[in-house]
Amino acid sequence: MRDYVITVNSTVDLPKEWLQERNVPVIPLHYTIDGQTYPDMEGLTSKEFFDKLREGKMSVTSQVNPEEAKEALEPIIKEGKDVLHLGFSSGLSGTCNSMQIAAAELSEAYPEAKVIAIDTLCACLGEGLLLYKALQLREAGKTIDETAQWVEENKLHVCHNVTVDDLNHLHRGGRVSKATAVVGTMVKIKPIIHMDNDGTLQVVGKERGRKKSLNHIVDMAAEQSRGWENDIIMITHGDCVDEAEYVASLVREKMGVDNILINNIGTVIGSHTGPGVVAVFNMGNKR
Repeated sequence: MRDYVITVNSTVDLPKEWLQERNVPVIPLHYTIDGQTYPDMEGLTSKEFFDKLREGKMSVTSQVNPEEAKEALEPIIKEGKDVLHLGFSSGLSGTCNSMQIAAAELSEAYPEAKVIAIDTLCACLGEGLLLYKALQLREAGKTIDETAQWVEENKLHVCHNVTVDDLNHLHRGGRVSKATAVVGTMVKIKPIIHMDNDGTLQVVGKERGRKKSLNHIVDMAAEQSRGWENDIIMITHGDCVDEAEYVASLVREKMGVDNILINNIGTVIGSHTGPGVVAVFNMGNKR
């Protein structure tokens, strides 16, 4: 049986050190701000990036193209290894399509190799949670096909519960109307967002006030996870670590999980959420 490597896109939003320790290759998307283009997770620090957004600067993102995808995966195959790629949701980017085109071309060029590119229908630490589980399966001796099958069967059980601090960023991304953004911002309405089964973000509720919205996303996660053994909960934030820590304390209290990974949201996804986003990711019955 050939060894296999699990690869991801930079939108997995896990700490670079975490990924490096586990030898996970990352294929980056890019962002452009102030006339400079950088790979996701590179260039500006999280603080620098979000401060620019707070100043009103715009960040424009770009997807991975098929040639970039092929260039990233081919060296792994040339080492005699198979590839399982966990791709950024097709509902948010064309990146996954590029990865799948590259996988098909490489499978044809190297018929002895197995190259599988999965549309996770997840984003951010939702992708990260799937990667965490896939790495556990590989460590337990599961084959590439067995791991891929588990991912396909369980990807819609990865729950994304999100709140943002500023509706205007969602408006720029086409998620809410301008009127909703203006009025909601004036009266301090905080939207509650989740990832649907098509891998797109949907506003599913609202709270008046920040603390209520943070409580709400944890309540959603706790309800979804009933009957599931979550050995880890992941929390992301847009340069608001104190609020992420507050959410973590609620997770410990309401979900009984102590193993919690907290990380800043990446520059590509953060371009669309803006600073102040907080999200909880867990395995659950349904999204």
